[in-house]
Amino acid sequence: MRDTIVKKVLPALRMLASRDSVLTLRLDDSEIYSTIQDEEEIRNLPFVQEESTILMVDETIEPSIVLSDLEVKLSMWREERSYYPDYIWIKEIGLIALAPNAAQLDEMLGKEEGDYSISLGRLADKIAIVTGAAMGFGAGIAEMLFQEGANVVIADWNEEEGNKMAQQLNQPATSNRAFFVKVDVSDAESVENMVAATSKHFGGLDLIISNAGVLRAGSLEEMTPETFDFMTDVNYKGYFLCAKYASAVMKLQAKYRKNYFTDIIQINSKSGLKGSNKNFAYAGGKFGGIGLTQSFALELMPYQIKVNSICPGNFFEGPLWSDPEKGLFVQYLKAGKVPGARSIEEVKAFYEEQVPAGRGCRVKDVVRAIMYIIEQEYETGQAVPVTGGQNMLN
Repeated sequence: MRDTIVKKVLPALRMLASRDSVLTLRLDDSEIYSTIQDEEEIRNLPFVQEESTILMVDETIEPSIVLSDLEVKLSMWREERSYYPDYIWIKEIGLIALAPNAAQLDEMLGKEEGDYSISLGRLADKIAIVTGAAMGFGAGIAEMLFQEGANVVIADWNEEEGNKMAQQLNQPATSNRAFFVKVDVSDAESVENMVAATSKHFGGLDLIISNAGVLRAGSLEEMTPETFDFMTDVNYKGYFLCAKYASAVMKLQAKYRKNYFTDIIQINSKSGLKGSNKNFAYAGGKFGGIGLTQSFALELMPYQIKVNSICPGNFFEGPLWSDPEKGLFVQYLKAGKVPGARSIEEVKAFYEEQVPAGRGCRVKDVVRAIMYIIEQEYETGQAVPVTGGQNMLN
């Protein structure tokens, strides 16, 4: 029941309780709340202030009944007060804190105290998931979204680097927060749990960046079926799973708040716009990703969910290209993709010469495209090139 409440009630509650601005919520389902029977016991908790307001919900038979009860009680609450409750207690589920920002939630649930600056960026208090965010391109995207005020979920398979990234973002004392969730984007249960963890920690979801991807270059002779399946599972199926479970939360939010737009953005590639020699497994998955984007866009726009792909050029500075053992420069040198090249430097020079802008793509180039997609409310189903003029749409 608790998992179902997280998935089907919290995102709706976030919208039901919000007024002019959308709130941030957090469910604390610690064992301490399983024995609580009345409001007085909640008020005796050390972190609950004397002036705090509390709404009690006793109906926990199923999510629809919980939501109906919440709708009635919040409607009555609004008639009597000009503010939302600080806490909502749901019997046998836990205590939900409601606040304008995530830092205040930490204080309200006794997790952290101290001064912090209010984030006033273009994405202030939005809730975002970035997959593949522990290192490289994804880490750069997560960092820039966080700088714009978003609460960011660092979603990655690499637990050590993912936790480091979240800790790094949380070092400045700001009102937004980051946290890490371990995920295998090719596994349905893992992706569903990632989205549920986001709803539990922040109350819902406004943006998911499907960035996690893998690349193994090779000719038809060299490519094994196992490697092809692995790449397809991560690059193609992983995007489908992210869209499937993220959209469920976004649709629920749209039901309870009119004209509230959310975004699903796939980080695609210029290889999704044009075939790539001896790189068919990657290019094929990316071509397929644009097909998913266009199809998802048609299905989800009625719920104010925009779905778009961004197709970056070569990120030469990141580990995908520059890793001395597994980077693309090394792979392409070994695969003979650049005729006559005898060194990594010659491979890199060859690719730099292909870009009219004279350099590789950088994180800030992609984030600028992300910001455009988020802030506009009309365009969906697009594949936006960010390639320095290397790929131009017809």
